[in-house]
Amino acid sequence: MRSICLLLTLLALSFCPASSLLAQAPLADRIGHTDPSKYRHSRSHDSAGDMACMLLVPPTALDVNLNFMHRCQIMPGGGVGHHFHNTTEEMFIVFDGQAEFTIDGRTSVLRGTVGAPVRMGHSHAIYNPSDKPVEFMNINVAAIKGHYDAFNLEDARVGATKDAIPTFMTMKLDRATLKPITNYHGGKGTVQYRRALDSDVFLTNWAYVDHLLIPSGASDGLHRHQGVEEIYYVLNGDGQVRVGTETATIHKGDAVPIRFNEPHSFMSDGKGDLELMIVGISAQKNVLDTELGEAAGNH
Repeated sequence: MRSICLLLTLLALSFCPASSLLAQAPLADRIGHTDPSKYRHSRSHDSAGDMACMLLVPPTALDVNLNFMHRCQIMPGGGVGHHFHNTTEEMFIVFDGQAEFTIDGRTSVLRGTVGAPVRMGHSHAIYNPSDKPVEFMNINVAAIKGHYDAFNLEDARVGATKDAIPTFMTMKLDRATLKPITNYHGGKGTVQYRRALDSDVFLTNWAYVDHLLIPSGASDGLHRHQGVEEIYYVLNGDGQVRVGTETATIHKGDAVPIRFNEPHSFMSDGKGDLELMIVGISAQKNVLDTELGEAAGNH
């Protein structure tokens, strides 16, 4: 059966508006909202059981080589079968519970919130052996814009031998690893921040994954990037995002795409912490930039 990743990518390319039109849409209409009522069950890469997924951020949301950001649940006994990508890089992320991650034929049990990045030319899979759904995300970035490939191994990884210590790269989004930064990007108060993955992890132009916690009363100040586009995913909490002259309310499960040169800032709604995962994808490998302050809004 065709993988859910390829199917949803093709659907996005077929039905989503052109990127230029999406860029002109009001900010509130650009934000992806996790909505389980929109999940659709499917098997993926010869998996043993189902996942239930929606396309959270389509490739047309950005100009960089994003193929998709999917938001899913892995059903009990479900997952993604063992497969290769030779022209794209992917990362599976589990937000709660635990799952069996496989990379290059080696399997370990990882507990959320955790991800495992996979470089081009390496195989991977995930399996949920439990009796409960597991909250899940899949992000795919291409070496060639608009191109997707997969080579299935017809292996659901059910009953795979497990290594106690993973033999592959992992990304754990743990608040205990965050470090305080005052007036981050010229913002208010003190936030907690960590670069969880940098560009050396990836072969594509996938630049980084950051973890940011904005306490009540604090903010990530207005800034922009000429050569990097981002997706801010709300892990927990509520807040506001400003992009240019527009503002919108954001909640847990929302994803905010930020395009080249768009001044943007984030703040908590004042009732608690706003916790964000930031996916950065650059136009050129290892070329990153940030322009700070209100001057960013004058370009």
